Amino acid sequence: MSEPQIRPAARSDDAALAELERQTWSPLHAVTPRPEPPFGPFFDSLHRPEDFLVAEDAEDRIVGYIRVARPTPLASNAHVRQIQGLAVHEPARGRGVGRALLRAGALHARNQGALRLTLRVLGHNVPARRLYEAEGYAVEGILPREFYLDGEFVDDVFMGRSLTD
Repeated sequence: MSEPQIRPAARSDDAALAELERQTWSPLHAVTPRPEPPFGPFFDSLHRPEDFLVAEDAEDRIVGYIRVARPTPLASNAHVRQIQGLAVHEPARGRGVGRALLRAGALHARNQGALRLTLRVLGHNVPARRLYEAEGYAVEGILPREFYLDGEFVDDVFMGRSLTD
């Protein structure tokens, strides 16, 4: 796979992103139940197209997305953006799509005036944690046993990085 093309999401991406979300759901990273029909739209009042970037392959197929949004509506942390979703289609994994999305997401956040970028990741999601660490994110806190998933307690790991370096 060649370098993925990253672009802002459009409302017309709704169906493709909803399908990608269903295909990539996994207890490794999801704290919500597996999606079941009837499926709702991907975009809604809390998940707006302008908060998403998508990765496309050489055939213009969406193979991944990242959601970068404000963690709260408070003016006191308007300088912070949070990654609130990252998904890469299974056949595209290990080919730089996630890394490209993380880098584009950081640039997107910087362009909005953000000084920090944060995220939350489940403690047992070692591949994601390694990728985040390789991209400059550091563990800033752990909520031990925050989730009970598939019969086991799982830590919620808070990570962040500066966008001013």
